[in-house]
Amino acid sequence: MLPLDPQADPGRRAWVACPKCADARGCEPCEQRRTCSTHWRYLLTNTGSMLHLQCPGCTHVWVHESGFGATRSRWDRATGAGPGF
Repeated sequence: MLPLDPQADPGRRAWVACPKCADARGCEPCEQRRTCSTHWRYLLTNTGSMLHLQCPGCTHVWVHESGFGATRSRWDRATGAGPGF
């Protein structure tokens, strides 16, 4: 298990399902895509619409394309180019 990232701050949160532990499965607010006081993720950084997240439960770190705001170009999305994490 990884330690929490030094950038992890409960004041910067995102509500995205963790691809590793799926701890939000069966949670009514999460299944309805509403905010939940239990199943939030640390928002470590973002580059445009790319969110760098960490799950506080299993400490998994991943990148999530939100598709909101300043998105990457179509070429970057098609080739998977972008900042690695």
